[in-house]
Amino acid sequence: MNSSAKLSHASLQQAAQWYVRLQDPQGDSQAQQHWQIWLGQNPEHQAAWRYVERVSQRFAPLTDEPIGAGRALRSSRRQTLKTLLVLGAGSALTWGTWRSTALPRVVGGWSADYATASGEIRDAVLIDGTHIWLNALSAMDVRFDARQRLLQLRFGEVLIDTAKDLQRPFLVDTEHGRLRALGTRFSVLQGEDGTHLNVFDGRVEVRTADSQQVRIIETGQQAVFDRRTIRSTVAASATREAWSRGVLLADNLPLGQLIGELNRYRPGHLGCDPAVAHLPVMGSFPLKDSEHALRLLEAALPIQVDRVLPWWVNVGPRHTAL
Repeated sequence: MNSSAKLSHASLQQAAQWYVRLQDPQGDSQAQQHWQIWLGQNPEHQAAWRYVERVSQRFAPLTDEPIGAGRALRSSRRQTLKTLLVLGAGSALTWGTWRSTALPRVVGGWSADYATASGEIRDAVLIDGTHIWLNALSAMDVRFDARQRLLQLRFGEVLIDTAKDLQRPFLVDTEHGRLRALGTRFSVLQGEDGTHLNVFDGRVEVRTADSQQVRIIETGQQAVFDRRTIRSTVAASATREAWSRGVLLADNLPLGQLIGELNRYRPGHLGCDPAVAHLPVMGSFPLKDSEHALRLLEAALPIQVDRVLPWWVNVGPRHTAL
C-alpha cells in the first residue's frame, strides 16, 4: 500500500533534500530553476516529489514554520503544478500508476468493516467467537451467513484464532485465492508478491484464484501463493504472530525488511539505503516506540539514522570521521 515502494531510494532522498532547500528563506536564489531541471530529468523524480509533498501535507498543521518558509513552500507548490503541467505525458503516466494501485486501496479502506491506520493494531471478537487482530494499514470485511463464515482481506494483514462451528466453514478471501481454516490459529498477509500464510495451530487449505491449485498447510508451516501457484512451504515465522503483542521479532531478518515493517507503525517516511538493507538483524523491537527501535538498531549495526525532516527519516551507512 505504500506508494513509495517502487521508487528508488536515491530519488526519494533527492526529493526530500530539494524539499528542505526550497523551504529555506535564505536559500540559493537559483534553487527553483535547479529544482525544475532535476524534476524534468526523470518521471521518477516527479513521482518522488509528489510523494514527499503528500507526506509533508499530513504534518503541515503540526509544524512551526520559520518566517518565510511557508511562503517559499507555497511558491514551490505553485511551481510544482506549473512544471508538471508542462512535463505532461510523463507526469500523467506516474500519477496514473499511483492512481490505479495505491489510491484505490486507500479509498477502499474507508468503507471496510474493519480498518486500521498507520501504527494501529486492532483486535476484536466476531459474532461467532472468532478472535481477530488486524495489523497496521489493513482493511477487511466480514460476511457471515447461514452457510459460511467469510473474511475478505482487502489489504494488509490479519491474525485469526477461529471459533469452532461444525455447520459453517471459516473462509478467508484475498486477491490471490481462498483459505479454508481447519480448526486453526493463522495469519494472512496480502503482499505485492502474493498472499503469505503462516499456520500456528491446526491446518489451512489453500486454493488459488485462477488455477484452483489446492494444498493443505500444516501447523508450523508457512506458504506464499499467487493467483496461479502455491510456492514451497517453509517453517512458520514467529514475526507474523508477535506483532499482535506489539513486538517485532527479527531472526536473521534483513534490515531493509525490518525497516519496512517499522514504517507501518510510525507517521511520515522511514526509508532504508540499499547499501545496508542486506544486514541481518536479530532481536526484539517495540512497535509502539519506533524511535527506541531505531536507537537499538543504530547501537547494534554499522548504520546511522538521519532525520532530514522530523517526518522524513533515513537509515544508511554510518558516516566515518575524517
